[in-house]
Amino acid sequence: MTGMHVIVTTDGSQQSLQAARKFKSFADPSKVSDISVIAVVRPLAAVGFSDDLAPSKASAFESLDFRKAAESAVAAVAGEFDDWGPKVHKKIRSGSPANEIIKAASQIGAGLIVVASGSRGLSDTVLMGSTAQRIQNYAPCPVLVVRPTKRKLRKKA
Repeated sequence: MTGMHVIVTTDGSQQSLQAARKFKSFADPSKVSDISVIAVVRPLAAVGFSDDLAPSKASAFESLDFRKAAESAVAAVAGEFDDWGPKVHKKIRSGSPANEIIKAASQIGAGLIVVASGSRGLSDTVLMGSTAQRIQNYAPCPVLVVRPTKRKLRKKA
């Protein structure tokens, strides 16, 4: 029997790196054949009207920077799985994060999606909260939603 293909998502946040580590901490690498680390870059149109005012050169550079940021986020998360066993694929997609991740899961027949909840990602807006919810609702496979680990502020009762 072949192993499972797992999607690990990143939005460039610390939280998404923690989610990858959390998955790795309890998953059995012998049961996982492939891991696709996926970042989704929102097209500039999602910014609203501001890009209508930007000279075309500037918006091309901006999208390159987002792409570079996404590439380095994917590389950092993929690095967590170096020498772990499964084959690691790095993917950058463009569009709505939830839609693209759901589409990718269908296309590759993913057995699990790992997503961080409530993180501030590449564009400094809280992406993964609503993204995680939408993925949970529409994914073609189980979804592991990793919540932020709280700093130890509370005293034990």
